[in-house]
Amino acid sequence: MKNWKKIVSVAATAALLGASLTGCGGKATSGPSGQAPDKIKIGAVLPLTGKESKVGGYFKAAYELAVKQVNDQGGIMLKDYNKKVPVELTVQDDQTDQTKSVSLFERLATVDKVDAMLGGYPTPGVMAQTVVPEKYHIPYVNGGGASSSIYKRGMKYVFGTLAPVEELATTSMDVLKEQMDAGKLTKPARLVVLWENTDHGKEYLDGIKQWVDKNPGYAQIVMTEGFELYGSDYSSLLTKVKNANGTIFLVDAHLPDYILMHRQYTEMGLKHEMVSYGARGPDKDARDALGKATDYVFAGVWWDKNLPYPQVQQFVKDFESFTESQGKKMTAEWYAAISYEAARALLKAIENAGSVDKQKVRDALANLTMDKSIMPGQVLKFGPEGQAHYPYVVTQNKEGGKTDIVYPKDSKTGDIVAPIPR
Repeated sequence: MKNWKKIVSVAATAALLGASLTGCGGKATSGPSGQAPDKIKIGAVLPLTGKESKVGGYFKAAYELAVKQVNDQGGIMLKDYNKKVPVELTVQDDQTDQTKSVSLFERLATVDKVDAMLGGYPTPGVMAQTVVPEKYHIPYVNGGGASSSIYKRGMKYVFGTLAPVEELATTSMDVLKEQMDAGKLTKPARLVVLWENTDHGKEYLDGIKQWVDKNPGYAQIVMTEGFELYGSDYSSLLTKVKNANGTIFLVDAHLPDYILMHRQYTEMGLKHEMVSYGARGPDKDARDALGKATDYVFAGVWWDKNLPYPQVQQFVKDFESFTESQGKKMTAEWYAAISYEAARALLKAIENAGSVDKQKVRDALANLTMDKSIMPGQVLKFGPEGQAHYPYVVTQNKEGGKTDIVYPKDSKTGDIVAPIPR
């Protein structure tokens, strides 16, 4: 995956060439032609096979649930036609391959001629695929790209429901600071920071560095090193971690790397006062794979099913019931919640626009304020760059498979345990 930036560059070049060849010119539809469409066509490309297939499965189920709920009410009211129109969702599998993802989005735009798009996962894939909706001026919302670099390219049709990675890092450090102030953790902390070699990982590291600079006397970074996404062996890297003699172990990792790295961390007998894998920690797949080894890992996450909002509990019930009806019950995790809200935001924007006119839908997304959202803070809206901003939730795994929200205070379900018991 280390050549993903090159892939993005190639994709962008191909996109520009494609615009001149197809004659689309990136122009949005000008408005209603008089007759209402028989369906609203939405296309999505997800990693349903390959390294990220488990997460892709969550996204697919969440997208399908959001569409089903709208269609159960007769569809979306398009005031341009004074008619409710059902939504048709087309989902393609990119096999966790960025190049294939771009190609499939091109097909959705030029062959399927979708009205709007829902994005994929993970961050490098989102970075690559977003050149397509921007080229064709098709409204696009994703729940899989947290890197701010996605949204700093001046794109107008690209929106995302994941809050910035830097805020994940600084929120995690704020929680550690509270424990240092309480005398529970060594001060100054000796930080070992590992990060995946993507913009996602680099922004996590930047967030840690910025926090350290703004909070003198609380922490020093004694080791920092990047690693390639989807690695096969971290023993050499973890030997360096052991020799660094840190007190806090912080990693930005995707789910497959979290599982492998923490398994090897445990097997090597490494110990730190606190351990975090960024946004990974409470994931059911990791807890099932690693068992007690994941106890007391803390995480900064975009969502947790224990948030004390009625709409969150309704979503958990709806999602788990829906997936069970599809033959495979899935636990509601943040992957599902974020992608569900991405779909709901897009569907709500189409309703607010009252049209499938792409410019109108894009403008409705830019001006969207979705109250009673299931996200932390209960409001979803996009910043001027297209990325959502809201407070992170910090969780900690506890014994017996339990997970508590330990931050913010108004959402806590339990106190943080620090340091990790030995």
